[in-house]
Amino acid sequence: MSRKNVLIMGAAGRDFHNFNVYFRDNEDYNVVAFTATQIPNIDGRVYPAELAGKLYPEGIKIYEEAELVDLIKKYDVHEVVFAYSDVPMEYVMTKASIVNAAGVSFRLMGGAETQVKSTKPVVAVLAVRTGCGKSQTSRKVIEVLKAAGKKVVAIRHPMPYGDLVKQRVQRFAELADLKKHECTIEEIEEYEPHVATGGIIYAGVDYEAILREAEKEADVILWDGGNNDMSFYVPDVTFTVVDPLRAGHEMSYYPGNTSLRMADAVVVNKIDTADADEIMEVIFNSRSVNPNATIIEAASPLTVDNPEVIRGKRVLVVEDGPTLTHGEMQFGAGTVAAQKLGAIELVDPRPYTVGTITDTFKKYPDIGILLPAMGYGDQQMKDLEDTINAVDCDSVVIGTPIDLGRILKINKPSTRVKYDLQEIGGNTVESVLKAKGII
Repeated sequence: MSRKNVLIMGAAGRDFHNFNVYFRDNEDYNVVAFTATQIPNIDGRVYPAELAGKLYPEGIKIYEEAELVDLIKKYDVHEVVFAYSDVPMEYVMTKASIVNAAGVSFRLMGGAETQVKSTKPVVAVLAVRTGCGKSQTSRKVIEVLKAAGKKVVAIRHPMPYGDLVKQRVQRFAELADLKKHECTIEEIEEYEPHVATGGIIYAGVDYEAILREAEKEADVILWDGGNNDMSFYVPDVTFTVVDPLRAGHEMSYYPGNTSLRMADAVVVNKIDTADADEIMEVIFNSRSVNPNATIIEAASPLTVDNPEVIRGKRVLVVEDGPTLTHGEMQFGAGTVAAQKLGAIELVDPRPYTVGTITDTFKKYPDIGILLPAMGYGDQQMKDLEDTINAVDCDSVVIGTPIDLGRILKINKPSTRVKYDLQEIGGNTVESVLKAKGII
């Protein structure tokens, strides 16, 4: 019986995981190619033979998604697997239509085929969109578990944008590890907050191997999800964060709606900045598809290192990159802080952008007058630094989760905006963890 030719559509994350746990040693299938999108400069590579297993001695080529139809014909593809996240439902079905029109099947893989079982309890933190407040929710979960005497090790959704063999299993326990593993800004934004509070976080490419290493030093595994993807591990309890500032998106984005339906607890974040009708809409939608989930209402109060850098100043606001780009948010923590603390102007960075930052605004024209902290590689980090330094402003407000000034040389005063999760009401992270027997 001949093997079925499969092409996996991805973005250097879920695609590799699905391959590793389902296709790698499966003699019923022949994965002929990956395609890549969303993230710059991740196509043109090869998923290496060292990771691909005995069936793929030459590895597997990664192409631009724009070549999809041609690749289906070239490799006589029988089935296309869609394996990336945070996209509208219509987008997914458009891709399905393109694939079906080329004569082949389109597949979305579920947890039974792709989730790995841990020997330790797993707490999964998911979201319905990028930028909902997943990171501060993860930090709150860790805080509660540590207070209960549990040793927690976090595992982050993949961001393997460099040497895939070197990135197979990565462990971050101190700031020096970020440099050791040559992390991009996007990676640092997710890893640094854990490390800065004395935590340990793993990431990489091979998530079963990662899990087995993390289990050696953990009482509880925290799955710190990315985009709006499902957990790579079988969860014992799932928190899914929804965002009333994008009310309705919880019903219309994939796989965020799946993540919502899987939740044991729905965290309705940002109730301090959203309108009451928006809050009620996301609560109604959440209850309509997942009536048994606990609803946790929460705010993300801001703290600013140096308010005087903002007050009465013309400021450039730098926000989290993915939240502004494919996350489609129109503002973030830096914007809120600038408005609350009396900045007299938000300076438009677009006349000053260079290189890949200019390209980002062309690709995502709705970003507006905010600067996304894009940093997928050395050149883009340099372009970001040059753009910040070229902007005619008094100061810079950094709304990303990291100390951007530690990575870039900024030539004007700057201040960081930080945020944590604050539960409001009787339902809390702690009460859910207790009810589920995790603590």
